[in-house]
Amino acid sequence: MSATFGGRSGRRGKLSQWLLGRRPKEAAADTGGREALLLGAAAAGLPLAPAAHPAPGYRCSCDRVGCPTPARHPVSFAWQTQSTTDRAQIEHWARHQPQANFITATGMVHDVLDVPLAAGREALDRLLGEGVEIGPVAESDDGRMLFFTLTRGTPEDEDEWWPCELDCHPETMDEHPGLRWHCRGSYVLVPPARLPGDDQQVRWVRGPEHALPDPLTLLETLTDACARHAGTGQQGAAWPLRH
Repeated sequence: MSATFGGRSGRRGKLSQWLLGRRPKEAAADTGGREALLLGAAAAGLPLAPAAHPAPGYRCSCDRVGCPTPARHPVSFAWQTQSTTDRAQIEHWARHQPQANFITATGMVHDVLDVPLAAGREALDRLLGEGVEIGPVAESDDGRMLFFTLTRGTPEDEDEWWPCELDCHPETMDEHPGLRWHCRGSYVLVPPARLPGDDQQVRWVRGPEHALPDPLTLLETLTDACARHAGTGQQGAAWPLRH
């Protein structure tokens, strides 16, 4: 199963063709690998909803002029209530929106610890070397690594939910070069996803067949790695974003 989600099985050829950005009719005929990955994520408990996709000229498929997060946001304002793990619904979306990316809503089942790519790779090597249980991990060609974990709150334990500001303003990236904690009220792209640019993708490094860990088991290693790569301990702050 890990070979399928990791992108190293026979499905990789089909998936790579889709990720390279095919014309709608071609994409519609070649959704097998993409759909399997989406259904695998949903089967692991990650609630999904359709998202925008890249348009020619580094633009977004949405109607917004100068979209600040092209191909990285949901298509519906109701994405939190729309997000689902229902197989039939996800199959319907995937087959009728063959170019769409998908987001997964955080803070319901899972959170995501989002770190700079170099720091994430260093932390991943260290955690694996120490035998720490690591869950799904995704890598984005815009320079981030995403560690999927259990959420710190549940609908039954409302007081423990932590709010999180959506990362919807790329121009504020310099203010948050370290770790972002996506929890209640946030989302991330779920692989496979395409980003603006030539062959820019979000892909699984470790697929959703891996059990979600408690985020606190990863936190110290991730913040240490972020601090080293940022050059200061202050840059590795790991609390949920509040603006």
